[in-house]
Amino acid sequence: MFSGEYIWKSPHWPQWQFDSDALAAPLAQVSQAQGMLLGRLADVGMGLRDQASLAALTQDVLKTSEIEGESLNVASVRSSIARRLGLDIGALAPVDRHVEGVVEMVLDATANHQQAVTEQRIYGWHAALFPTGYSGMSKIAVGTWRDDAAGPMQVVSGPIGRQKVHYEAPPAPQVPAEMAKLLAWINDPAPSTLPALLKSGLGHLWFVTIHPFDDGNGRMARAIGDLLLARADGSAQRFYSLSAQIQRERKAYYEVLERTQKGGMDVTPWLLWFLQTLHQAVLQANEGLEVVLYKAQFWRHWAMTPMNERHIKVLNRLLDGFDGKLTTGKWAAIAKCSSDTALRDINELLALGVLDKEAAGGRSTSYLLSAV
Repeated sequence: MFSGEYIWKSPHWPQWQFDSDALAAPLAQVSQAQGMLLGRLADVGMGLRDQASLAALTQDVLKTSEIEGESLNVASVRSSIARRLGLDIGALAPVDRHVEGVVEMVLDATANHQQAVTEQRIYGWHAALFPTGYSGMSKIAVGTWRDDAAGPMQVVSGPIGRQKVHYEAPPAPQVPAEMAKLLAWINDPAPSTLPALLKSGLGHLWFVTIHPFDDGNGRMARAIGDLLLARADGSAQRFYSLSAQIQRERKAYYEVLERTQKGGMDVTPWLLWFLQTLHQAVLQANEGLEVVLYKAQFWRHWAMTPMNERHIKVLNRLLDGFDGKLTTGKWAAIAKCSSDTALRDINELLALGVLDKEAAGGRSTSYLLSAV
């Protein structure tokens, strides 16, 4: 039994061990859920598959950043992905360099999953994540392995002076050799008895355990995992977002990582958590597909109804998922118009039957989509 403080200190590192019998049922569950999702997608047109993929990729980009406490603009992310995929989503929102960088990494990992994962490719992802050379107010080494000039690479939490160290990564001089082993394993063309989904979970864990960069390691570990998932699916199109599900279970994610990185080489608990989380991600994607299908049905139903650009913009926001209730004020904010214009727009859609007024009136008047 290994008694070292961190997994990479084990004399057996990185010879991963796991209980195949314990993982058999979760693996089968995920595979069945994936098959059902892909079966549903096979029955819809290319346009709807593109919309489902756009929705999943948008969630992936947003949530992989949210896990690290960083919020990106939804419209900017969606616009950036749509432009790169050649999808027409109407007026495109302005996009900043940072959004573009995260999108570049996520799309390269999935769309180009069959390409070798080289040191230079990884450096490119890192440079895309940090286009200014800064993480917040701190200057970091970009597009190169960390050098630990400011001390050991540690994952910490809490206020300065009372910080708790959750994990300490291998020293910087070991990083090049550690990454060479990982990249060789990712790129190994030889047939393997290791199930492809487990390879994704191990690749994610292995990268984040090496923690090769000054910052961005979590996002890049999830990109490595997504690349290996795309290889497992045999598809460049993504229809589910593991990062979105990890963000929903962020606390558990960090807890299982910490336990695993302080344990021995048996990583069965991590792989169980990974498969369960992946299963939930696929189930969520099925729910997301319902939204895409309903949106298509909605616009087919109202195809011959005359609407202006503001009508279409706000209705699409409602169809894509809307926080809270639609009011005149929210319409004005989304459509960038006056309150009088917003009320006129709403009354036009009420008269057409596109919107319904909710029961509560007065200052709390709100509106919802009519049933199709």
